[in-house]
Amino acid sequence: MAFVIGDDCIACGACEAQCPVGAISMGDGKFEIDEDKCISCGSCAGQCPVGAISE
Repeated sequence: MAFVIGDDCIACGACEAQCPVGAISMGDGKFEIDEDKCISCGSCAGQCPVGAISE
């Protein structure tokens, strides 16, 4: 199952830089994860300063 970024996202970009497969990009006011590219490694979740990323 792919990770998702919730509404708590502050658009800091920490998650995008951490993603090894480039599955994260800026969406409409927050970052979004492409579920087709996400490998569920959790690297992004560990970098989010506000805990906005979950499985």
